[in-house]
Amino acid sequence: MLVLVVVSSVGFIPTTMRMKATAYCQHGTTKSGTRARTGIVAADPAVLPVGTVLRLLDSAYSGVYTVMDTGSAVKGRHIDIFIPDCAAAEQFGERNVRVQVIRHGWNPKAVTDAEREQ
Repeated sequence: MLVLVVVSSVGFIPTTMRMKATAYCQHGTTKSGTRARTGIVAADPAVLPVGTVLRLLDSAYSGVYTVMDTGSAVKGRHIDIFIPDCAAAEQFGERNVRVQVIRHGWNPKAVTDAEREQ
């Protein structure tokens, strides 16, 4: 699967794509080593690598999320949103959403030394 990332002379231009969204509520450690918490999604790293920042559009859960997890069932254009309430995660079900990619992946050179020390 190919994800188009457009970079111009003014920087990264966000791209919008349709994706399947599901939700999970399992607390624990994500693929990135952080704890599962609100604001985290799992994605297929071939499509949206760990560190990708995205904006979920058209949903009661619209907002900015960071890809910090992966999952064997999360393949292709699919995100799995962490929702701490298991009943709400189950009620979320499966739906089609629009996702705007704000940052594709994580560039460690974009982090300042002060941020790295935190």
